[in-house]
Amino acid sequence: MKLVVARSAGFCFGVKRAINKAFEVAETEKNVFTLGPIIHNPQVIDALSKRGIGVADNISDLKKAGAKKVIIRTHGISLEDRNRLEDEGFELMDLTCPYVQKAQRYAKLLKDEGYQVVILGDIEHPEVIGLKSYAGKEAWVVKDSEGLPKEIKNRAGLVVQTTQPVDELKKLVSRMIEQTRELKVYNTICSSTALKLKETEEVAGGVDIMLVAGGRNSANTTQLARLCENLSVPTHHIETADELKEQWFRGAGKVGLTAGASTPDWIIEDIIKVLKGYGRT
Repeated sequence: MKLVVARSAGFCFGVKRAINKAFEVAETEKNVFTLGPIIHNPQVIDALSKRGIGVADNISDLKKAGAKKVIIRTHGISLEDRNRLEDEGFELMDLTCPYVQKAQRYAKLLKDEGYQVVILGDIEHPEVIGLKSYAGKEAWVVKDSEGLPKEIKNRAGLVVQTTQPVDELKKLVSRMIEQTRELKVYNTICSSTALKLKETEEVAGGVDIMLVAGGRNSANTTQLARLCENLSVPTHHIETADELKEQWFRGAGKVGLTAGASTPDWIIEDIIKVLKGYGRT
């Protein structure tokens, strides 16, 4: 059995930067919390917790816990929450992914220029919740081209959740062109996301089984798993090596491994180690 690992598997630039800085802060400061999970990976959140970095669901919980410094997670937060944190006097450490920050700026710019703002993404995802706060109360969030309202204005602007696939953006642009006279599009899809999807598709096309490592609450990881499944490759989405089952690989000539942008190297290395322990890699 041969193991093929996608080159881009694991942490992207924005996540690696945020996690490194969070661990550094944990070494020197106390009463530090993140507002919501810093990334969507339970194992990383647990590791930070053991080093003293807490997680608060809302600002009221931050106050109750006596937080002094608040880390803004990679997905970003809403403009209202940021303003309230500043008004309450919390010290902020902004670890929002640069790609997300760019999307936030474009959303605000479109709103300020008078465009009807449309956001392509998951309405319940924290990144999209933040984007909508910059885009204004009249902004629409659509999960795909089919969700586009018919009453779109003649001047519309589009921004995208950074982990959305390019194909969905193309479909939505095509649909919007038919319904509006002026369309301004900012392609805010993260280049790392696009690369992961491309490399994962390439790996999946030449193996018998695919392993996708990462948090089950991670949007880009579940997207990778869905891609593999759509390619009709037997796919297993796992969070850690503990979930591996040797019987999955019986009769397999090649096994592919990819991992979401919030999956740390140590999890990927543990998976590879277990596979090698089966004596077939």
